[in-house]
Formats: sequence, C-alpha cells, structure tokens
Amino acid sequence: MKKIRLIVVLMCALSGKGYAQGLTLTLEQTIEIAADSSLEAFRSKNLYLADYWQYRTYRAARLPKLTLNLTPAEYYRDIIRRYDSGEDIDVYRRQQSYYAYGGLEVTQNFDALGGSFYLNSDLGYMRNFGANTYTQFTSVPVRIGYYQSLLGYNPFRWERKIEPLKYEKARKELIFNLEKVSEEATGYFFELASAQTEYDMARDNVVSTDTLYRTGEQRHRIASITQADLLTLKLDAVNARNTLQNAEIALQRATFSLASYLGFDQHTPIRLHLPGRPHERVITVDEALVQAHENNPQFLEQRRQLLEAEQTVDRTRKEANFNASFRASIGFNQVADALRDAYRDPLQQDIVSLSISVPLVDWGVRKGKYNMARNSLNVAQISARQQELSIEEEVIMTVGDFNIQQKLIASAEEALDLSQLAYTETRQRFLIGKADINSLTLSLQRRQEAQRNYINALRSYWLSHYKIRKLTLYDFDLKMPLMRMFDSHKGL
Repeated sequence: MKKIRLIVVLMCALSGKGYAQGLTLTLEQTIEIAADSSLEAFRSKNLYLADYWQYRTYRAARLPKLTLNLTPAEYYRDIIRRYDSGEDIDVYRRQQSYYAYGGLEVTQNFDALGGSFYLNSDLGYMRNFGANTYTQFTSVPVRIGYYQSLLGYNPFRWERKIEPLKYEKARKELIFNLEKVSEEATGYFFELASAQTEYDMARDNVVSTDTLYRTGEQRHRIASITQADLLTLKLDAVNARNTLQNAEIALQRATFSLASYLGFDQHTPIRLHLPGRPHERVITVDEALVQAHENNPQFLEQRRQLLEAEQTVDRTRKEANFNASFRASIGFNQVADALRDAYRDPLQQDIVSLSISVPLVDWGVRKGKYNMARNSLNVAQISARQQELSIEEEVIMTVGDFNIQQKLIASAEEALDLSQLAYTETRQRFLIGKADINSLTLSLQRRQEAQRNYINALRSYWLSHYKIRKLTLYDFDLKMPLMRMFDSHKGL
C-alpha cells in the first residue's frame, strides 16, 4: 500500500526537488498513485478480499470435513421414575451415574443430489454407582451412511451456480471500482489543471495590464489616447489583480482536493503536466457493447439476482409439497464391561429409515410464499432488463462522446495557437498605437476562452476514455480485457 506514492516522493528527492517544494505529476502518475493509495482504492480492495474469503469458504465447504465430538464428563445424581416389572408398577429410584463419549466423523456433501455421506467411529463409557455398581463400554468401530432429502430443496446445487458467479462478479467489480478511481482521479487532475491555467492566465494578465497601463499613461501624456481609454486600462489592471486573488483561492482548493484524494499532505504544492494530443482511435458502438456484456460486473449482478430469485421459487415450491427423506447406514457396534472387549467380535449394525412430512392444513401460507417468490422473480427479470438497457444507453452515449472529443481536441488546439498569435499581434499593434483598447480586450478574451476550451476538451476526452474502460473493462489499445491483465499481475 502507498508504494507508488513513496516512489514518486523519492524520485523528486533524488532529482533535487524537496518534498516541501511540491511535485510535478502527469495524468498517468496521478492515476497510478490514486489506484495505489486513495481511500476509495483501499475500500475497493478490501471489499474484494471479503468476497474472496467468502468464496474460499464456499470451496472449503465442498471438501470433506473431519469432526471430533467429545463429552469428557457428564455426571448425574437424581431421582428418576422406573418401571418395576415384579410389582408391575412405576417407582421412583435414586440414580448416580457418570458418562463419557467421544466420536470422530468424516462428512462429504454430494452436491448433485443434495445428500451427505458420512463415516464415523464412536466410543462411549458409562458407570453407575450405588447398590448395583457396574461399568460398560459401547463402541461403533466404523459406520458409513448416507442421508438424502428425496423431494426437497437442494441448496448445494444452487450454491454451485451462485457462489462462483458471485466471486467472478467480485473480481470484475474490483477492476470496475479501480477504473472508477481512475475516472475520479482524472476529474480531480483536470480540476487542478483548470485552476492552474486560470491562475497562470490571471498572473500573466496582471503583468500585461500593468504594462499596458504604464504604456497608456505615456501615450495619454502625448494625447495619443483619451482619458476614457486610460481609465479603462487602469480598470483592467485592478480587475486583473482581483481575478488573480480569486484564482489563487481556487487553485489552493483544487490542490487541496487532489492532494487529499491521492493521500498526500493536504498542503503539498502540486504542478501538473498536461497530456498532449492523444493518437486517434475509433471505438465502435457494437464492439463496446459486446465487451460490456462480457465484462461489466453489473450484468453478472443481474444474473446473480435472477438466480437467487429462481432459487427462492424452487425452495418455496418444494416446501409447499410433502417432503420425504431417506437415511441408511451400515456398520458395527458392541458393548462390554471392559474397553478391549468393546472392540472384540463387533456385531453388524444396519439402519434404514424413510420419513415423510405431509402438510395438511396451513391456511395458504406455503402457497402465499410461493406466489410471492414468483412475483419477486418477475420483478427481478424486469429490473434486469431495465438495467441492461440503461447500461447499453450509457455505453452508446459515452462512445459517441469519446469519438467526438478526439476531433474537438484537434480543433481546440488549433484555436489555441491561433488565439495566441492573434493576441500577440494585437498587443504589439496596440503598443505602437495601431490598435485600440477594444480590439486588445477582445483578443485577450478570445485567447483565454481558447485556453479554457482546450483544457475542457482534454478533460472530456480523458473522462470518456476512462469511463469506457470502466463500462467495458476492456483496453481498446491493447485489445485485451482488463481481467486478463489483472490475472497476469496476480490480482492484488
């Protein structure tokens, strides 16, 4: 945890930049640090680990279980009712006895039928005190058996369907949440980038307006500009300083937000290096929808909810009918006054039982539960279809935005270059008296607007990029599902 953040800090220290002097981060570094050190990433990884251990528990439950059952001491001293055959009456008698028991059992569930095999061995000891003191040992050296509900609900079969699906959903949900972290980190990154751009423009504007105001004073002395133009230049200088103060406050807030999200000290100065123009790539809607259906954990969640609703229907339907269970075992047992004799010449023990439970009158309780389960299944099916349409719509809209933003970045970059050239030319013309104040102000506004548009175009592109990755869990550059990359790095 936080290893990437520590590496970044160490690199800054080795390059001669102290930690207190701040950091310079690219978008890629910001996302890597967020995926490693942010609280949201930490939460997502721990949620995954909880689901991972739940799946491990499910897998362990499918293996044979070995159980040791012990009752080391059980002492009775009481008066009980007994039948006296000689007198043909019930009498109360004093009893004082001691019991001890131990058993070892191996059980294995049979998922296909919902039954359980078991193999056990028991040993019991009893001693009575009083007028008739005696000691006995009873043993079951070995017994093997099987229990099966013949017509009832089989939870093992449903667990085999649901539990692996829940774990697969947990794995993909971890990647989904980490891509969500990337999307959030991108948002914080460009919030700070916009604030830094506004601050830089405001700072440059203060220098520029001060220079223009001083030039205006000189030109006003020779009556080259009017008093109104001079006052306008002074007003621009005052407004520029006010704008710089507001931009500085906004910059501090944006820096505070990004530093907190990345797990840095909240007062750490951060400078950002904006990404350049991305290479052009076209993502088709059909391809994105295919990958979303295969990889998006929300589709797995829908399948899980439908399976659990079908499980409830199956359970309530079978509970509404009569139940029958079967139990059979074969083994050996013996009883003796000495321990060694309890295992000598054991007798065969055979047990077969069939039990039936038939509901006669329950005033419609079982039928009501079954109808409720059927209605819940219908609701789950409709909800799944609605959510599927919602996800598909989101994928289609995001892909459309992504493909459009690529063109907008190129256009915004061209507009930024043109506005910079136009402002430089207009400023020079104003300094030599060949342009008026209105032309200069308009040129400055156009340059600032072009700068904002360029930042917004970059922001929209990268937000769309990471949102598509989140919705599809697919890397369209490498043509590879993110789950495969996750498995190759052995998860966490």
